Formats: sequence, C-alpha cells, structure tokens
Amino acid sequence: MPMTVKLRTAFKEEMQVAKSLYYQGQYLQSFHHLERAHILGQRHYVPHVINHYWMLKVGWRSRDVREVLGQVLRIIGSAGSLIGLIPIGNTGGANVSAVKPMPIPQDLVPFFDSTGPDTSDVAKHR
Repeated sequence: MPMTVKLRTAFKEEMQVAKSLYYQGQYLQSFHHLERAHILGQRHYVPHVINHYWMLKVGWRSRDVREVLGQVLRIIGSAGSLIGLIPIGNTGGANVSAVKPMPIPQDLVPFFDSTGPDTSDVAKHR
C-alpha cells in the first residue's frame, strides 16, 4: 500500500530538516530528524532505504564505525518493508535492535492512517 499524502508529507519534512542540518555539519541534530523520518517511512521500501542511506552518511561524517556498519546492514534489511516485517516505531539507528518495536512519539501518531496497515501496531506501542 502506498504512503498516504499526510504520511509522505511528514516524512519529506523530517528528511528536509535532517538534510539541512547535515549540510550545516550538525550531525547529532540531523540524526534526530532522520530517526523521526524513519518512524514515518519504515513501512515503505523506497523511503526506508533513502532514510538509511542518509543515516549512513551521518555515521560516515561523524566517523562512527558502528553506525556505518549498522546502516549498511539496515539498508540490506530494508527489504523487510516489502513484506511487512518492520517493527513499528523503531528509530532505525545502530544503537537499537533492528527488530525492536518502539513507542511512536505522540506528535507523529496523527500522521498514520488509523484505518490502514500503517497503524496495525500503533495502539500497542503508545
């Protein structure tokens, strides 16, 4: 199922903020917005891979070997979003298990369509 307009818009906004901060050399702040974008886009293959690519870039610029290696594995593992094997709410960084469901920040919950597959697990992880 394609991303809803409101979910896609929220994902793009978080990614834009992250990219802007990245280009300013503010990698920690950039990564924070990439984590938020990951929560929004992780159930959709192309946004999911793009997000992990940018996390990889931040890890590289930050000289964080763990993050770089973790993101390489997560880019490969992003294929799970093609078959729905992605835990809702996961922030996508190498500092958390790639299969760990996590609570969705309250301000992001409204961007998920409560009638579609994107929120099948939202209520359990609030």
